[in-house]
Amino acid sequence: MGYYFDDSRSVYAYEGDKPKAVISALAHRFMGQNLEHGLYYRAYTNNGIVRTTDYRYVVDFNKIFPDAVDKDCVWAFSKFWSDGPAVVGFTVNCFGPMIMYVNGEVVYKSDIFKERYSETGVRVDLPLKAGWNDIRIRFQKTKAGFGGQFGTWIGKWDAYVLMPTEERDGQEGWVFTDLVSDEYEPQFQVGMSEYDFDVKLYPEREWDAEEAEKGNMACMFGMQQGKYAVAWTKGFFDEIGTQAYTFRVTGDAALYIDKKEVKNISGNETFTLDIPFGEHDIAVKCICDGDDWGFTMDIDGVELENAPRVKGVNGDPWVYIGTFDTDFEFPWENAMCMNEVIGGTYWRVDLPDTYVRPYNENTLFGRWNYPLGVTLYGMLHTALILDNDDMKEYLRDHIQLCIDTFDYAMWDKEQYGGATSIHNLLTSIDSLDDCGSFASCLLEVAKYLDVKNYEKITNYVGDYIFNHQSRLEDGCFFRKEQMHSFHNMTMWADDLYMSVPFLSRYYKFTGDQKYADDAANQFFGFKKRLFMSEENIMSHVYDFKYDTKTNVPWGRGNGWVVFSMTELLEALPENHEKRDALIEMLNTLCGGYLALQDDEGMWHQVLNDYESYPETSCTSMFIYAFSRGIRFGWLKEPEKYVKAIYKAWKAITKTSVDAGGNVYGVCRGSEFSFIPDYYKYELSWNLNDTHGTGIVMLAGIEVIRLNDYLAK
Repeated sequence: MGYYFDDSRSVYAYEGDKPKAVISALAHRFMGQNLEHGLYYRAYTNNGIVRTTDYRYVVDFNKIFPDAVDKDCVWAFSKFWSDGPAVVGFTVNCFGPMIMYVNGEVVYKSDIFKERYSETGVRVDLPLKAGWNDIRIRFQKTKAGFGGQFGTWIGKWDAYVLMPTEERDGQEGWVFTDLVSDEYEPQFQVGMSEYDFDVKLYPEREWDAEEAEKGNMACMFGMQQGKYAVAWTKGFFDEIGTQAYTFRVTGDAALYIDKKEVKNISGNETFTLDIPFGEHDIAVKCICDGDDWGFTMDIDGVELENAPRVKGVNGDPWVYIGTFDTDFEFPWENAMCMNEVIGGTYWRVDLPDTYVRPYNENTLFGRWNYPLGVTLYGMLHTALILDNDDMKEYLRDHIQLCIDTFDYAMWDKEQYGGATSIHNLLTSIDSLDDCGSFASCLLEVAKYLDVKNYEKITNYVGDYIFNHQSRLEDGCFFRKEQMHSFHNMTMWADDLYMSVPFLSRYYKFTGDQKYADDAANQFFGFKKRLFMSEENIMSHVYDFKYDTKTNVPWGRGNGWVVFSMTELLEALPENHEKRDALIEMLNTLCGGYLALQDDEGMWHQVLNDYESYPETSCTSMFIYAFSRGIRFGWLKEPEKYVKAIYKAWKAITKTSVDAGGNVYGVCRGSEFSFIPDYYKYELSWNLNDTHGTGIVMLAGIEVIRLNDYLAK
């Protein structure tokens, strides 16, 4: 019986330790479980309870209800989806009395101390069931305040709630009541109509009577003489062949079918157009010229559909964008891709102050984070070594989506107050985790695949790392002050991977050696603070609060160090002044790691504690570093490392990868501790964790390359 599964279920049982078979299984499993699909679009209003720069929701009801008196209350309602039973941590700051409920049970009730010291946050665990969860909060006014700030405790985690009423189903945010008494008990259920509720709900979702008398464009954009706006929908024309369809349109507008102008309309017109079978884009361009502007349209026998399928609009088939000067040529193709800001603005819907925002609902496609950076790095070289066009296209599309949505995300940050609906890490960079790993992968992918316009993100990350990331006096990176405050005033071995591979590639990209010099210098500063000389390995973290290293040799943290060193040595000029010292450091560390390999061939979660679990990602990274050290001639005694590599690779195929290409034994994302028990017992492993999937692929690729090298 293997450590994670029965021996008969291992990939070794079916394929042996053949590396091409293993990496192919991993890559195909990853693609199959994380299918490519587009973005998700939700309605959003920036009125009421909104997310702010730390990605938590915040509301001050004194500003929304200035006539509120002491003891008045407001109830807020939302829903949150969970795939299974889970616990989600919130941090809550209360400006006045607050009670939070999850599925009818009280999970938090403020006390006089928290109400007095509103700057002090409280950690609250929300117990979730599978499916939709009813989350509601009761706020009460006192002279001290009225409202609160609440949301996920890990800064920048893009977890958001949805409005729970029938009319706003799918819209991000909270609905909340008008002022009610402290005795009021809401008879509210998720999914009910707002018209059946006994209290008015906000934010406003209907135009007031005066506005409703105006044309739809006038309601949304006001009177802007000489400007134009565009409306867009889709229709499915289901008559076989090309048939005549009757249109009824009111308003002054130009009608477009599939981005081509087909008719100018003035006033009220009924007309027919010959339309071929199939789905077609329908757009209307209206110019503000007079006392009012807008349009209505219906087409006999055709049901219009919201083209980007925006959620939270109660069936309205149209989205709108504007306004533009008349000499601005509307970019139909780019606008309808929905990835770009057009003329300084973006799409909206026909509701008060309500806009469209893109969200990425796919956990592992089209996202930007550091584990995915190393996963896609492994997939890239798997695709190249297998010459697999499907994998290449998947990678290209993932990377291109990240690039194409970057400018929108930066605009979104300014438009809505800091918490973006997409690219939450890039838009709120405060750590190397946010940018270095994926940007390194981006540069690597751009060498081999045709990705477009990647330079802007590349330079944005380069500027952050070189000019803005916190450093010590000797120039070494450390975590000074972050949104995730537990990391403040620490140095992590992990950050060598979060910086050095990118700086190495950025040196090649720019031709400026200062980036390679910076990367080289990091190793000596990190060694000064993290090196455990008695075993020639590295501590995971140095804590400047206590001015000491933790002295716990976490497996993956050590793997990041030598993985990154080989990335730098490959790029570093042969005559670089730090090259020999880096090679000496590589030999020292690899010797330390070699001594800690277990009898089966694995390395462990805590390197010097064999009772901790055999950890797949660090084992893979030692294979990677050892193999490269042999192939490039950096390791002084290559023979002993050759045996360790093949022993470790066989162990991975028996212990860590099953016949379905699933990867076991990869430690999840870590915090840190001064004792090994945290890593050993609390910091568990996840199935198919992206911290390890790509690294196993890279280990297999290095075994292939080592085979070729030794054969020659």
